[in-house]
Amino acid sequence: MKSRTVGPGLQVGPTAAAVVGFLVLVELTSGILQGYYTPLLTDIARFLGIHDADVNWLEAAQLMVSALVVPVLAKLGDMIGHRKILLISTALTAAASWGVAFAPNFWIFIIAWALQGFYVVWLPLEIALIYSRSHHRPDGAALTRKSAGILVAGLEFGVIAGALAGGFIGGALPGKLWLTLMIPAIAVTLCFFVILFGVPESENRTGGRIDMMGLTLLSTGLLFITAGLTFMRINGPGTWWAWAAVVVGIAALVPFTRHELGHKDPLIDIRLLRQPSMWPVQLTAFLFGVSVLGAQAPLSTFARTNPDEVGYGLGASSGLVSILIGVYVLGLLVGALLYPVITRWTTPRVTLMGAALLVAMGYLLFLPFHGSMTEVLVNMAIAGIGSGALVAALPSAAAAAAPLTQTGMATGLTNATKTVGGAFASCVFGIALAGQALGSITAGAQNTAAPLSGYMLVWTICGVTALVAAVALFFVPKLAFGATLPS
Repeated sequence: MKSRTVGPGLQVGPTAAAVVGFLVLVELTSGILQGYYTPLLTDIARFLGIHDADVNWLEAAQLMVSALVVPVLAKLGDMIGHRKILLISTALTAAASWGVAFAPNFWIFIIAWALQGFYVVWLPLEIALIYSRSHHRPDGAALTRKSAGILVAGLEFGVIAGALAGGFIGGALPGKLWLTLMIPAIAVTLCFFVILFGVPESENRTGGRIDMMGLTLLSTGLLFITAGLTFMRINGPGTWWAWAAVVVGIAALVPFTRHELGHKDPLIDIRLLRQPSMWPVQLTAFLFGVSVLGAQAPLSTFARTNPDEVGYGLGASSGLVSILIGVYVLGLLVGALLYPVITRWTTPRVTLMGAALLVAMGYLLFLPFHGSMTEVLVNMAIAGIGSGALVAALPSAAAAAAPLTQTGMATGLTNATKTVGGAFASCVFGIALAGQALGSITAGAQNTAAPLSGYMLVWTICGVTALVAAVALFFVPKLAFGATLPS
């Protein structure tokens, strides 16, 4: 879709509503990818001939790929065009999705599954693209916030639709897993053509070349950190080489920072990250990753725990757990849609702080109130609304706080830091819940439920990290993320 000139310096292109409409289809596809496979994981394990516990390797591999590629692809978006990188990442995701459908063995499957992690860069690129095309308008920042809310709503709707479709199609096609797994591949392939024919290119591009030394140092640091945390979760906290990997990864960030400060066109602008309107946003993204990426599995296992055997839990069936997760996802959708509305009544900074406080409230309420399905549903609805607002708010806030030539880098970094926060949480929560199996013997079987103290620690960490995020956001300038562009 090309713009046409109607007068000196004036161009008419696709309307903002049309662009956002096409991008909603992209996020709908992203949601399908995130929801469709969940009810099929046991079938996938059986097909590949692996133990259920080995499914963790799928998450670990995709988590590492996401953390590595997002900063690079986001920077490339600033350099050569956000739409172009969106197309490339979608093509790679589509190829990986077809690989997942037809992988003949575990190792090819895990490689294809990991490469699906390229989709994580879609939302940051979309926000950067929208902001790039709307910044000249007086309401450009507000339009970006509204668009972000709509995109995240499409994402969450896709998660729900994907989960329902995965369960239904998987049940309708027993013994034909390859055919079932073709559905996401078809969706991503169609998504590529939606972007190709419906999404225009961003207006501001920097050109230049990728900082290869910075890329090497950052990739090394992120790879060692996420790998160390992942292996620590899988093999336990006593794994010394996992700790060593984390230390090496953190140490690699020191020369990376020094290199970026001295580079004229850095991969990540460290000086920009030091600004009071930027560092709280990135810190919040890291802290938010703890709960939004780390707390859902503990919630599921707590709900399935039988209170008659161990004195806590809900004893819920898989169907009731699906309802519980569904309420949380609906909360995300509501929060995403409410975010641009609330910012009309107050400032984006206050809205961000309020969203973080809602996340904190939802998880801290678990400490006294976790004895019934109603209590858990209320807690998750509160946390979900706050989480949905943050999912929409963080990339749009980062875009508004960054120069036009660095919006992709800034928005992409929110997803990268969120992913690292999720890896940290996955490790810590796995250790917290891996307490020795409770000693009661019920019906002749050893109970293997995680200790209640572990769940209490999970909820406390989620609540406290959200509170810290709210405090960090207090230091953002009061009128940040508005219509005025940074110099």
